[in-house]
Amino acid sequence: MTSEKHYLNLNHFKSVVYKKTFVEVDESVIAKVEKSFAFLSDFSSHSVLYGVNTGFGPMAQYRVPDKDRAQLQYNLIRSHANGTGQPLAPEFVRAAILARLNTMSLGNSGVNTSVLFLMRELLNRDIIPLIFEHGGVGASGDLVQLAHLALVLIGEGEVFYKGERKNTAEVFEMEGLKPIDIKIREGLALINGTSVMSGIGIVNLFRAENLLDWSVQLSCTINELMKAYDDHLSAPLNEAKLHSGQRAIAEKMRNLLSDSQLTRKRQDHLYTGENKEEVFKEKVQEYYSIRCVPQILGPVADTLKFSSEVLENEINSANDNPIVDVDTEHVYHGGNFHGDYVALEMDKLKIVITKLTMLAERQLNFLLNPALNGILPPFVNLATLGFNFGMQGLQFTATSTTAESQTLSNPMYIHSIPNNNDNQDIVSMGTNAALLAVKVIENAYQVLSIEAITVCQAIDALGVLEQVSTSTRQMYQKIRSVVPTYVEDRPMYTAIQEVKNLLLNGL
Repeated sequence: MTSEKHYLNLNHFKSVVYKKTFVEVDESVIAKVEKSFAFLSDFSSHSVLYGVNTGFGPMAQYRVPDKDRAQLQYNLIRSHANGTGQPLAPEFVRAAILARLNTMSLGNSGVNTSVLFLMRELLNRDIIPLIFEHGGVGASGDLVQLAHLALVLIGEGEVFYKGERKNTAEVFEMEGLKPIDIKIREGLALINGTSVMSGIGIVNLFRAENLLDWSVQLSCTINELMKAYDDHLSAPLNEAKLHSGQRAIAEKMRNLLSDSQLTRKRQDHLYTGENKEEVFKEKVQEYYSIRCVPQILGPVADTLKFSSEVLENEINSANDNPIVDVDTEHVYHGGNFHGDYVALEMDKLKIVITKLTMLAERQLNFLLNPALNGILPPFVNLATLGFNFGMQGLQFTATSTTAESQTLSNPMYIHSIPNNNDNQDIVSMGTNAALLAVKVIENAYQVLSIEAITVCQAIDALGVLEQVSTSTRQMYQKIRSVVPTYVEDRPMYTAIQEVKNLLLNGL
């Protein structure tokens, strides 16, 4: 197990990935890894070990002569570096390197310390290996994607360096770096694991948590604009249900709306006994997209919390095969590289973020349709009705993007195609699940950007900026710092991107 001293939590992870905090390898980690390497060196001299003196996968039945053992590792790396598609974004690659460095530091892989030191240098010098999005099936882990990382570690392949795509050998020469030493099983240890899907998954989590915060804020603002009754956010109502996520969302909304001059108390309007109307002009209860926010976003919050625990466990685990155990003086063969834990969490993540996106799209529709909100001009049009179009054109984009996410939310966890001559007869597709979640999260930011612009338009249309809560006023000022009030028709595609970048600033 990882000692508490060297346990890598998600706050550490965020600091390295986004703030580029320098990484150090503790002396105790070096000692542990050296001890593991020394044990494996001796143990492998008289034992048949998978991937050390045998072939790989279904070819493990073939013994590899001792003289060819080092070359075997190079052959493995080179033969599997065959990814396709777009290069992974730098933050995903940094996250993957950090995750792989951490699992190698556990001393369960039998690698030599040059592996740790070079991965540390890649992070500290911001050298980003070229890793492609397509290739891994998530069974022996991220074989293809991690092979591209390993290719760089042996001094081959390509990297992104100071904004340019360059040959690894050229960058290593400029930086005075040397490739890793291949001794026993460094190639197999590097590519056999879940570090890419886990790294992408953790970045997804950070982005999703940020999205949830924005969704809560926008939902609060719409409650204000509609002068909603506040009892659907009350502690008694929400504590009548035992879900911690629902309770947390309701409490957060109460806090954000605490100084609003617009939300109303039901007892001041409907519980006084003075209302004698036969048909009520105002709605007795708000639409679900307004009053059911804690019940809708609560499961999102709970899912993110559980996913963070799973991913934190994964990056602090030995997800290699075989596993070297110095304490028992044994090498265990199994399947710790299998990515089912990550795959399931990524599928759950994209489902809840799609639901969050659907909530945003319905709230947007509510604001744009005067038959629903009863107080705003059609499409929150601040110019001439019929001649100008307001937010009409933006709604198409939000609806289309939401629909795409609904389709993308079909699970990968239950989608397995046997491969590797049926050696890998049931796989996780964890990397694909993580990458699909990337797209769903990206879509959510686009839809929430359109919703944020529209919410600000609604504030302008109603002239209530001085009456909204402090949190809403701060949100309004942030959005308006990059997108002015929309009156005359103009293209808004750059505005959507600018707001999306603003929403991401919290990371």
